[in-house]
Amino acid sequence: MTAVRRVRDLARAALPRSVGERLPAAPPQEVTQLIHDKRFQRAVAAAADEQGRDEEEVWSEVKGYLHEMAAAHDDRTSQGWARLGDWFLRAYDVLVDEDDMQELRRLDRTHSLALAFSHRSYLDGMVIPNALSSRRFSPTYTFGGANLNLPVIGTVASRTGLIFIRRSTQEIPVYRLALRSYIRQMVTNKRNLAWSIEGGRTRTGKLRPPVHGILKYLTDAVEDHDAGDSLDHDAPDVRVVPLSVVYDQLHEVSLMTEEARGANKTPEDWRWLVRFARLQRNRLGRAYLTVGEPFSLRERMAELAAEGVTGHQAVERVALDISHRINRATPVTTTAIVSLALLGADRALTVDEVLDTVEPLAAYIDARQWPVAGAADLRDRATIRRALAELTRSGVLTAYDRGTEPVWKIGDDQHLVAAFYRNTVIHILVERAIGELALLTVSELEPGAELPAGGELQVGWEEAKRMRDLLKFEFFFPSRAGFEDDLRTELRLLVGEGVSEMTPQKARELLVGARPHLAHLVLRPFLDAYLVVADRLADRGDGPVDEADLLADSLAVGQQWALQRRVASEESVSLELFRTALALARHKGLLEGGEGVGSAREAFAAELRDSVRRVNIIGEIAGEPVQVVQPPAPQPQPSRRENA
Repeated sequence: MTAVRRVRDLARAALPRSVGERLPAAPPQEVTQLIHDKRFQRAVAAAADEQGRDEEEVWSEVKGYLHEMAAAHDDRTSQGWARLGDWFLRAYDVLVDEDDMQELRRLDRTHSLALAFSHRSYLDGMVIPNALSSRRFSPTYTFGGANLNLPVIGTVASRTGLIFIRRSTQEIPVYRLALRSYIRQMVTNKRNLAWSIEGGRTRTGKLRPPVHGILKYLTDAVEDHDAGDSLDHDAPDVRVVPLSVVYDQLHEVSLMTEEARGANKTPEDWRWLVRFARLQRNRLGRAYLTVGEPFSLRERMAELAAEGVTGHQAVERVALDISHRINRATPVTTTAIVSLALLGADRALTVDEVLDTVEPLAAYIDARQWPVAGAADLRDRATIRRALAELTRSGVLTAYDRGTEPVWKIGDDQHLVAAFYRNTVIHILVERAIGELALLTVSELEPGAELPAGGELQVGWEEAKRMRDLLKFEFFFPSRAGFEDDLRTELRLLVGEGVSEMTPQKARELLVGARPHLAHLVLRPFLDAYLVVADRLADRGDGPVDEADLLADSLAVGQQWALQRRVASEESVSLELFRTALALARHKGLLEGGEGVGSAREAFAAELRDSVRRVNIIGEIAGEPVQVVQPPAPQPQPSRRENA
């Protein structure tokens, strides 16, 4: 049976006998309640007055938005939708920790759940509802982008709890009023709600910065903003549940990496859906759904208020809490570790060489008690061989077996794909990598160098904090106090207990003897990408910057540097990484033109060149000589205008 027929038949099976309007003849409960709610009526009247519009006109608009986003749970439709989801997931075995699910189900009996999930694939929207419904959870209402509201399929999905919402609503205040009120009513009715904390799929494999829209409306719903309104007094709390979904491999990663190299995003339509369905014919291993530590949203907001953190800052803090808990719940996959080993080497390795690289990583993961997907033994030869074979079968790796023993390497144009898989676990390695750079900085101190209070160790702490600031748009770091606590843990793992004094010689000895070495494996791709952007920014002197032009220039020069081996890997040539570097430059005030900004841009590039140099030294210490031609510092040259 073709993918077209299968999608069509399963969709028809899920449809009610008479589709008619997109919604059932009687509107969902929340829509009816809102239309008759006195507070909502006052809000609509106030919106009309504020905008200088006729109230009936605003009512017509808001009712249209409510019907557009409203969802229901129809038993027959939901059963058919679950079958469609199982068919889309046929490339995977879905693994769920049943103990975690049992605990979550107990919570479901007494609380409304706000399920905030990571978003690596369109399949996430099938993994989570199917896992919950098959374990008899209360119906879950999931927020999805309006771009997925396709004909027929959208009609079916809205009857299974999928709430289609628009992404850009800044210029539609009435839409925001409708959505905020709808979410408040869902919380009042103790519905379970699910949404991606990232807003959209990650293009790099690691968590994107959180989007605050849905979370802001949820916090509004659980807080008492109107002491004269009984509805707010009676509003129930919700339990926020961080969820992580990670896959051994994903068919759609190759399309996302093409976008990272500048290709246009494929629009979601029926043809896209059929192509996506066809891709799932090929088995890709397992999908892992894991549950992070739940918390009370109301209690967390009260804690922050007691600390003097309110409003948007409080929402930001809660969003970061969720992201940290998702990361802590995300298991290490064998695919990620093998990708890490091969990306770090960027040459062909035997299975023994892969195992040699993985073994200290496995020991580190054990020491930090990070979860491993499927309880896999990362030191097991058969486990590593199977991962190599699966990555070769999907084209991420190439294998050569005509010599004395087989060897594997990253395939041509597959570095970004392998990096996507590696990045699913990169968050557990970043602080260790920064700790290595801190030790290296101490080891490079000149005899007789002037030291701050605290001596050599303080030099190391300052370097770690500098790297944290440099990478703060790339990774989720804890607060400064939490970061220092984590670094102390890493220092104990690196050098043992009781280290209170440090000398350059001792730092060098400890660094050389440490295992594993991670800075070159973890940080170099990001620092290389940042350096490309910083170099192109410095090339513009004091002049203003067109961001689109800077990104295009960085992409072109990055490809040149990859060919010249001025960057260690092709994975650094990525618009996603360049955009993050651009965000950092914007934060530093380097994008606005003006007198003196050229010198600041040069200093930014020099800082990154030195960071790359030191990361490469870690690679050499690790026994992986880095064959990289260091980009020279830019020389003064005529401006583009003069050249023109």
